[in-house]
Amino acid sequence: MAAALCCGLLDYKTEKFALTRNRRVGLLHRLLQLAVLGYLLGWVLVVRRGYQDTDAAPHVSVITKMKGVSVTRSKDASSRLWDAVDYASPPQGENVLFLVTNFIATAKQAQGTCPESPSVLDGMCTEDVDCPVGNPVVHGNGIKTGKCVMFNATHSTCEIYGWCPVENNTLPRKPLLAEAENFTLFIKNTVNFTKFNFSKGNTLQTNDPTYFKSCTYDPFFNPSCPVFRIGDVVEAAGETFGDLALLGGSISIRIEWNCDLDQPTARCQPQYSFILVDRRYNFRTASYYWDSQRRPYRSLMKLYGIRFDISVHGQATVVCDLVLLYLDTKADFYWKEKFEEAKPPKGKTEAAADPQWADQDIRNAQ
Repeated sequence: MAAALCCGLLDYKTEKFALTRNRRVGLLHRLLQLAVLGYLLGWVLVVRRGYQDTDAAPHVSVITKMKGVSVTRSKDASSRLWDAVDYASPPQGENVLFLVTNFIATAKQAQGTCPESPSVLDGMCTEDVDCPVGNPVVHGNGIKTGKCVMFNATHSTCEIYGWCPVENNTLPRKPLLAEAENFTLFIKNTVNFTKFNFSKGNTLQTNDPTYFKSCTYDPFFNPSCPVFRIGDVVEAAGETFGDLALLGGSISIRIEWNCDLDQPTARCQPQYSFILVDRRYNFRTASYYWDSQRRPYRSLMKLYGIRFDISVHGQATVVCDLVLLYLDTKADFYWKEKFEEAKPPKGKTEAAADPQWADQDIRNAQ
């Protein structure tokens, strides 16, 4: 038994090939080989560009600036001037920017007691028992005092302790900052493909200092200008400015970089797309001040406007080493540049005998 096992361990096996002259089998075999070869050459190399190396995670930088001036007039005939500091938040933004297009103002609010708004369901009442003391008004503006009072000739509401008078909820029929349609948005974007040590910006390299002050982006006639007219952006997103400006909305600005670094760098240009995300957008803000008797007041603003969300995506491709080192006509040159023979400054024996190298080895060991 042991002898047979030892003999089996020492056996050597080799494959035997049988040649058959069957044309159908031979044809099928060659077709399968051609199919595999066609997949590699056609799909992997040509369509999917498998011969290229890709960097699909660029580092990006976005800086935005809004420009434009508007004047609004209230019911009491007072006027207010709006510039970028007033209607853009933040005034010098990054990849998110909010533009005020409409607002509701409630001026000179002070902390005290006043009737709740009749538009608040939980604030409606017919007698004092409907207004329990200390209960906050659900979706309201303050705390119930226990009294049911007349808001106007037709409505009675709970008296509250809060900022009085309560917020005005009368929405203008037209956007108050209609001129914002002609405001401009400057977008400065830089992408850095660290894998290939390549960076590119979307601003045109020019010596004309007035270029960015006079140009406006157009996808066909001026695609290199990073200054966008707000009305054009809203229209490109499939909406009209007047409708969107009344109640606000959200627009996504997508910047796409698809760069083939085997081509001239001038062909590496961004592509812009604009998508309407939401048709309503608003928030509240207040400015606080004190009168001569140090009593606190505030002016409440409910701001409607357009929120711009700027996102940057992209990838860069370059011919990979496989092509450069084996298939390119300058393969020998690339081999010499890529691979360098590392030669020690001294032989091992000489290094051991050299006190300087011995000290270096001691420091490395430590």
